[in-house]
Amino acid sequence: MALTRSEMDRKIDEHFRFENLDDVDGVLETLSPDVEHDIVGWPAGPTHGRAAARPFYEALFAGLSESRVECLRRLYGDAFVVDESLWRGKAPGRPFGLEGHGRPLEFRLLHVVEFAETGDIRRENVWVDLAAIMRQLPPESHGGR
Repeated sequence: MALTRSEMDRKIDEHFRFENLDDVDGVLETLSPDVEHDIVGWPAGPTHGRAAARPFYEALFAGLSESRVECLRRLYGDAFVVDESLWRGKAPGRPFGLEGHGRPLEFRLLHVVEFAETGDIRRENVWVDLAAIMRQLPPESHGGR
């Protein structure tokens, strides 16, 4: 049975709501037990299963705060959605390996999300505008070194 657009919206919005709350367990509950979790460029590469996705979310929530995600556009297919969003917040930690120092941050995200028949997310593929992050979080100069 195919999911409706509203069912897909409800699940991805729930997923983003848990992300905004830095709720790792809540986020993981939106994923199917055998989820394929692929953050393009993440050093660990794609992972499989909720437990394997946990370290990414723990690192993400330690690096970023005051998360606000604004959906710019969604495109729908049979049991999948492509979501283009704008993330805004602060970087108190080391998001994506860069020193945040509490600086404000804004970047685009592209999620390709596939759903299981149960309605859970069975595959999450995320593309992050790392160039925008690097421009906003440049290394600090060290006085003539």
